[in-house]
Amino acid sequence: MAFTKKTVRDADVDGKRVLMRVDFNVPLKDGVVTDDTRVRAALPTIQYLLDHNAKVILMSHLGRPDGTGFQPELSLRPAAEKLAELLGREVKFVEDTYGEKAREAVDALKDGEVLVLENVRFDKREKKNDPEIAKILASYGDIFVLDAFGTAHRAQGSVVGPAAYLPAYAGFLLEKEVDTLTSIFSNPERPLVAIVGGSKVSSKIGVLDHLIDSADTLIIGGGMAYTFFLAKGYTVGTSLQEPDWIERAGEMLKKAEEKGVKILLPVDNVVTDHFGEDAVGEVVPSDQIPADRMGMDIGPKTVELYTEAIKGAKTVFWNGPMGVFEFDQFAKGTEAIARAVADANCTSIIGGGDSVAAVNKFHLADKMSWISTGGGASMELVEGKALPGVEALLDA
Repeated sequence: MAFTKKTVRDADVDGKRVLMRVDFNVPLKDGVVTDDTRVRAALPTIQYLLDHNAKVILMSHLGRPDGTGFQPELSLRPAAEKLAELLGREVKFVEDTYGEKAREAVDALKDGEVLVLENVRFDKREKKNDPEIAKILASYGDIFVLDAFGTAHRAQGSVVGPAAYLPAYAGFLLEKEVDTLTSIFSNPERPLVAIVGGSKVSSKIGVLDHLIDSADTLIIGGGMAYTFFLAKGYTVGTSLQEPDWIERAGEMLKKAEEKGVKILLPVDNVVTDHFGEDAVGEVVPSDQIPADRMGMDIGPKTVELYTEAIKGAKTVFWNGPMGVFEFDQFAKGTEAIARAVADANCTSIIGGGDSVAAVNKFHLADKMSWISTGGGASMELVEGKALPGVEALLDA
């Protein structure tokens, strides 16, 4: 399924003011960017615009401000500094988004220069997609470019707003994300093995459903596995569980069986008596979890089973950890899966969120075919939903 919207290649940007929504929602520590993945992801589009003599005005959110004004610890200034370092050229920054100072900075911009506006969420109207906000932002540009895949699923002021007033195009990152994530399900090289982890069945229900329709094998790990155990009649002790979703989990197991899709659930688990870094783990079979224990990771037999399934894959989609990988001793399952995917002779697609954090933690990013920059947005695409940010762009 090819990308159906116009991209920056279709726009004449020479000497134009290009207002671009990027995703610079980066982690900061003491005013320094600790992971620049998202800034790097926007570089191809920014560089293209600069090479074609545009004035580039960038906007993004960062974190979750109160929306009542400036909060120094959530300023985009460190992201602007990181961008300057990566581009090897000056990047202007203005501590304002919708006011006079922002307007003056935009007016002073010359061809081939870059300006970063302050955090769009310092004003709570951004999240409400207030038309006033969209109008102010649109007034800064001649053309609007959306390259913030990570927020493309949110109908917010800076994401969809300017498209109502300006010709709107996709950046290269957005195009590649949508293309990659839709093509693996429309026409994958088989076998397609999908790995889904994370804590809740409820938050991934649409994804799981869609994967049963398209995958050959579906591997389940993480906290959501325990709700599937309950559907199979096992007891799960004090493990994470969603009683309201037991029936739905059971229906999925049945649907997979009817469609001839193999669902792999953990056969053993690492359990502990409390949730903590210091908890002592022991391995038990999935149908023998003690009443006073909680699951923290998949066990060694499960790792073998899952690794074997991944080895034979031609396409792998992975979203969600296998256990509490933030604690090193319960990261073994997630690390083993990450290594299996990295070593497999396949197209590997990592669907955002915690899986990306895991891949980075184990330094395996360069072994993956595609790492999505958006957690929620990639999940909605996988579910087959349309993304509001993409919908608002010009049709090709």
